[in-house]
Amino acid sequence: MARLPVYQRILEELLRSGTSTVSSELLGAAAQLNAAKVRKDLSLLGSFGTRGSGYDVAFLVEQIDRQLGLDREWAVVIAGIGNLGRALARSQGFAARNFRVAALVDTDPDIIGEQIDGVVVRHPDALPAIVEEVPLAIGVITTPGPVAQRVADLLVDAGVRSLLNFAPQVLEVPAGILLRYVDLSIELQVMSFYQARQMDDEAGASMPVIRSVGRSPGSAR
Repeated sequence: MARLPVYQRILEELLRSGTSTVSSELLGAAAQLNAAKVRKDLSLLGSFGTRGSGYDVAFLVEQIDRQLGLDREWAVVIAGIGNLGRALARSQGFAARNFRVAALVDTDPDIIGEQIDGVVVRHPDALPAIVEEVPLAIGVITTPGPVAQRVADLLVDAGVRSLLNFAPQVLEVPAGILLRYVDLSIELQVMSFYQARQMDDEAGASMPVIRSVGRSPGSAR
């Protein structure tokens, strides 16, 4: 599933360039995968390829859209209208993928009542009333970490079944709730790890071996 959006992005670029068919070899090269992996992935969607001519790009885009659930519109609520929340609320990429920002919530009285791209910021206590107006499918949490759990609880209580958490906080949610994390600091730390290894390798250095952490009673100094 995680590879389907990658294929989708490549296929849409091909459509924009006027390409009507694509081979598994070309699609694999663009996705940095071997052609056999591409064919296996796409075979799970159905038999869409033609030997010798490849895949119909427009048809394949439609099939991946359907598989990803992008053939319908999803109402999104963003909780936390700081810099990140505002940027996401104004993102044109949401609408392009059938994600509609239908609600914005924040507890700051200076922000409540403000309109961002036609959507009024409301207090989280208004969530029950909001879901009566529009069924909210996905909640995006961009609050500070200490209040993220409370916000997640409110969203779940209001009937939101999928949460995307940008807050630096591990959340607890009931069974049946889809929860995914986007933590830029963790991603940067992963990149830092590999960058340090690469620099050490180039310099011929080696990492020290940590043989123990702490000292047990009676151990030699």
